Amino acid sequence: MALQGISVVELSGLAPGPFCAMVLADFGARVVRVDRPGSRYDVSRLGRGKRSLVLDLKQPRGAAVLRRLCKRSDVLLEPFRRGVMEKLQLGPEILQRENPRLIYARLSGFGQSGSFCRLAGHDINYLALSGVLSKIGRSGENPYAPLNLLADFAGGGLMCALGIIMALFDRTRTGKGQVIDANMKLSLWEAPRGQNMLDGGAPFYTTYRTADGEFMAVGAIEPQFYELLIKGLGLKSDELPNQMSMDDWPEMKKKFADVFAEKTKAEWCQIFDGTDACVTPVLTFEEVVHHDHNKERGSFITSEEQDVSPRPAPLLLNTPAIPSFKRDPFIGEHTEEILEEFGFSREEIYQLNSDKIIESNKVKASL
Repeated sequence: MALQGISVVELSGLAPGPFCAMVLADFGARVVRVDRPGSRYDVSRLGRGKRSLVLDLKQPRGAAVLRRLCKRSDVLLEPFRRGVMEKLQLGPEILQRENPRLIYARLSGFGQSGSFCRLAGHDINYLALSGVLSKIGRSGENPYAPLNLLADFAGGGLMCALGIIMALFDRTRTGKGQVIDANMKLSLWEAPRGQNMLDGGAPFYTTYRTADGEFMAVGAIEPQFYELLIKGLGLKSDELPNQMSMDDWPEMKKKFADVFAEKTKAEWCQIFDGTDACVTPVLTFEEVVHHDHNKERGSFITSEEQDVSPRPAPLLLNTPAIPSFKRDPFIGEHTEEILEEFGFSREEIYQLNSDKIIESNKVKASL
């Protein structure tokens, strides 16, 4: 796999960091997730392909253990606000002095600089501050709070993974690691809500309710695709306003809505499937798994626990991802195993356990 041999230490946090590390694990990186003592959540933490070590970083000896791990690792991924790692004596100046090849990836909400860099926040706050939230929703209504796919996953986790890959590539030329400052704030586009062709303002780029209460998504922007949409709806373009006449968009949307409400989702699929009208059913998560196209592409995988999740993307033809089908690790399941691999003696591990610097949950993992 593309990242085979790359060692990653992930300090556990909320969605963006775990997602970033899971992407790396899917493509072959060896990921050690460092969990906090007393953590209650064992599974469903985007832990596919990872191992878990419990370590108390607030204890100087715990921080010293992490430093030893980083000396032999390629990447450290940390999710904290500015200053937290420095307070623990684990900042990039120290860790990269001890391992100049270390990629130090900082994935935070507002970044490592600016007046908000030390503040708490979540996906909706990052979208709001970037200007993106003001563009989501219908004109005249409150901005919609979307799922945390935009800032947390796309703008944060995925962009951080891309930054790590680029830093690893750069290291092949320079021999040195670098610091990555990734955050969840996204860029901004300009047209106001309701006037942007891609935000639902246009009648040919929105969703419509069907007769059975389901929805169809329409994205017929180009004229040739728009003509196929009109044909599928049983309408005539010469009896409608010009496609790009924004003043007529509200009237056209009402007309299209009335037509879509006459048939069920399945009936509209029969009409538009196999055409270039850019009309597709809005599938639920349950429906997505069973859709013919997704089954033909093998778009989903099933774990040992019968949990279904998307297959890793992108698809690399020569070095494709081989995701783990095992369950996510229990917190602290691999603590002793990992420390042994990083050169800790049995005596050191026993003492760290006795002093509650680490936690090992082998018994729980075997249930």
